[in-house]
Amino acid sequence: MFVVIKLKNDDIEKRINAIIDKIRPFLLSDGGNLEFVEFKDGVVYVRLLGACEECPMIDITLKDGIEELIINEIPEVKEVKNISK
Repeated sequence: MFVVIKLKNDDIEKRINAIIDKIRPFLLSDGGNLEFVEFKDGVVYVRLLGACEECPMIDITLKDGIEELIINEIPEVKEVKNISK
């Protein structure tokens, strides 16, 4: 028997930010950064900053790195999207 516990958005956002805090040093070392914007309807909205904004690898970093890490840790997250300034 499985028990499913639905987390409040505040709890999910805290977990998202904890994951972002783990990722941030890697981005900073390449001149980039990552900012959490909001979590809504299963989608995490982030803003990639600095060198990440113009990087040709932005989609790979976002989908194969950031999104994969967050979804693996937080099943309520279905997608991660980058929004520009």
